[in-house]
Amino acid sequence: MGDVYDRNREIDEAIRAGERALDSLHEAQRQLHSAGNWGLVDIFGGNTISGIMKHMKVNNAGRYIDNARRDLEIFRDELGDIRDIEHLNVDISGFLTFADFFFDGFVADLFVQSRIREGERQVKEAIRRVEEILRNLRACR
Repeated sequence: MGDVYDRNREIDEAIRAGERALDSLHEAQRQLHSAGNWGLVDIFGGNTISGIMKHMKVNNAGRYIDNARRDLEIFRDELGDIRDIEHLNVDISGFLTFADFFFDGFVADLFVQSRIREGERQVKEAIRRVEEILRNLRACR
């Protein structure tokens, strides 16, 4: 005999998955913001230390973006388990696409700075969308 569908349990699982995705997105946002600040220092007379710090923060952001992508996939799957709430699906294909080419190499500091800012914009949009879905999920309980 199969498992009995428990809507509230499925909603709770989706909320927990969404909260994990938000945590990863917020940390990626913090790392990108810090990388951007170090990038500005690097552009306006920085030194080896500022360059190293910028690259370290960019690498950290990349790890959190990868975590966020995995967490968003889990969130999407958990949302799919809720039978009667189809309009809350998460389309992660458009989320954080910059990460695929962002780490291919650094051409110039200004280019890197624009990529950091674009990353921040995309992470902020992902946060907004996940928070909206979580609000709707919580209202469904």
